[in-house]
Amino acid sequence: MSAFLHSGLRKSAVALFVTFAALCIISCKNERKVDVASKLKPSAMPTMATENVATFISDSGIMQYKLVSPKWLVYNEAKEPYWHFPKGIYLRKYDRAFKVVASVAADSARYLSQKKIWKLDGHVEIHRGTSDLFLTNQLFWDEREHKLYSDSFVHIETATHILEGHGFVSNERLTKYTIVKPTGVFPINQQSIEPGAPAARPPEQSAQANNQSPASEPPLE
Repeated sequence: MSAFLHSGLRKSAVALFVTFAALCIISCKNERKVDVASKLKPSAMPTMATENVATFISDSGIMQYKLVSPKWLVYNEAKEPYWHFPKGIYLRKYDRAFKVVASVAADSARYLSQKKIWKLDGHVEIHRGTSDLFLTNQLFWDEREHKLYSDSFVHIETATHILEGHGFVSNERLTKYTIVKPTGVFPINQQSIEPGAPAARPPEQSAQANNQSPASEPPLE
């Protein structure tokens, strides 16, 4: 009887120890999970990460543009939700008839999804048609206001002229624009230079170019 009692007590003690150890392990795991979770910052973490993106973006059922990028990060939990394209982006803008209005390429970009504003950085290059080229280091595109603007240096090439200056405002179709502080407006033979390369200014045009006003810039019809 005594041996049986001692055996039962030992089994009870072992069972109690195993239960206590299991509770400790579970408690430790829960504490680790809480510790790890407390260090996470959802606002700084992408809610979506996609590589090698090629997609069409529409608004209210109307195709707006085609987007191509090596990497697309979406931060919907940020205080100001945004998309980030750290490895570059290519955009092709369409009109309501699905006709290409312009194409844009940049080294990196951010899109404020609630304000509908694009910020393009690095080597920003815009093409309109086959002959019009816009180059700058930073460009903003406000979709709601339907305008493009920049405070950086801008270089514009058309079929007949090259324009340069600081600060730029345009409608998103690039048919009406203004260079805020122009430094050069002069005719050029587009075929004699590489796109984006500095042009050789004719001596008789240089002095006039420096005093040219934005209002006299040839419009891109």
